[in-house]
Amino acid sequence: MLEAAIFQPVIILMAWTMVMWAWMYATRIPAMNRAPGIEDPAKLVGSTPASLRAQLPENVSWKADNYNHLHEAPTLFYAVAIILALVGQGDGMNALLAWIYVGLRIAHSLVQATANRVMVRFVLFALSSLVLIALIFHASIAVFDIHF
Repeated sequence: MLEAAIFQPVIILMAWTMVMWAWMYATRIPAMNRAPGIEDPAKLVGSTPASLRAQLPENVSWKADNYNHLHEAPTLFYAVAIILALVGQGDGMNALLAWIYVGLRIAHSLVQATANRVMVRFVLFALSSLVLIALIFHASIAVFDIHF
């Protein structure tokens, strides 16, 4: 069995994704039940996210937007974390960077799901992307056996 500290932040981000899933439905289902344009949510057929979004309050859609975002860039994080663990580089600095990445992604989620300040979200996303780039760089060095 692989033992790498990097798996801890991976599990936390996976769990956080499920927290956002629960938060999304905890707000979306009641909003659908109250929406004037939706007579019976159980009978909705073939509606697109855009058509549903038009009938729900923006702050309800923010949770769904973030849940979707947690399936984008974090997929690279999961992959690079597994690679780093497999090549024996999932501890130390890389584990710390992984924790920083997860902290920034959780902060991004909280901002997007609540106040949704675009500039704050952008800064958090940009910082998390820089951390992800560092992890990918470290994995590249290990996989391609690059020595400086």
